[in-house]
Amino acid sequence: MKRIGFLSFGHWSPSPGSLTQSASDALLQSIDLAVAAEELGADGAYFRVHHFARQLGSPFPLLAATGARTGRIEIGTAVIDMRYENPLYMAEDAGAADLISGGRLQLGISRGSPEQVVDGWRYFGYQPQGGQTDADMAREHARVLLEVLRGEGFAQPSPRPMFANPPGLLRVEPYSEGLRDRIWWGAGSQRTAVWAAELGMNLQSSTLITNESDKPFHLQQAEQIQAFLDAWRKAGHEREPRVSVSRSIFALVDDKDRAYFGRRDQDNDEIGYIDPTTQAIFGRTYAAEPDVLIQQLKEDEAIAAADTLLLTVPNQLGVDYCAHVIDSILTYVAPALGWR
Repeated sequence: MKRIGFLSFGHWSPSPGSLTQSASDALLQSIDLAVAAEELGADGAYFRVHHFARQLGSPFPLLAATGARTGRIEIGTAVIDMRYENPLYMAEDAGAADLISGGRLQLGISRGSPEQVVDGWRYFGYQPQGGQTDADMAREHARVLLEVLRGEGFAQPSPRPMFANPPGLLRVEPYSEGLRDRIWWGAGSQRTAVWAAELGMNLQSSTLITNESDKPFHLQQAEQIQAFLDAWRKAGHEREPRVSVSRSIFALVDDKDRAYFGRRDQDNDEIGYIDPTTQAIFGRTYAAEPDVLIQQLKEDEAIAAADTLLLTVPNQLGVDYCAHVIDSILTYVAPALGWR
């Protein structure tokens, strides 16, 4: 394992027990947590994107602000739902955020997950073309984004521009060199993992994937990763790919940890349907004393196959506690797993 970061879903709720009462709290605390994680030595700060929900719905202002407040840590998403995105406008926003951060953006994109509303992307002005599904539309938006991020001109310049143009066709600006190689696809199945490899995207694999066999979650995920790596080599890409997995992992090192997570009954994978036709498998939560946790995680084959581990954090418990969760893993668990 080369890198460890955190993944925040950015929930906020005005309920009495929440330390993240508003959207403002969620955004500002996300920035503060990235700063704290960098100070602790973590490698990445990643944020989940959900629309029509009390979560982080507009990633690029958050990514840019986080980039301006930090200096080393990777900043990313896991994931942006491409059904909602204008790929050219997205390329502009991503280019700006990447330049502000000094080239630290790791942009996770995907077809998306079950939504709060029915066909929410339609409210954003997007609709699949004839014969397409919403998943087809998401992949087409992703293909356009990848092409635009190559930085090649494609738009015919005006013969009477307001400002002087460089020669030739124009590209979207600002352009950030190298961002194309830092796009990740959140794959739910082996098939989409292979598709991502063919297009030269890195792989993000979550705690929720399509249930494709009777094997445990971590073995199915390891097989997904291997299928991705095989397809990457077959495609002949010159650079080395990256692979991340996310996990809910809590080291029980004090009474507060034990009160929050010590009695959780999530030691097994769970299987269910995320839509009427798709059966999914959800990975277990790890919560134990550090020495027990180390042995459990050493048996997780998907973690061993990935170069990046993203720790999901309970953001409504506040910045200080989330920083404690990250620090406990980095201090008591990660070195035994080969981190640094």
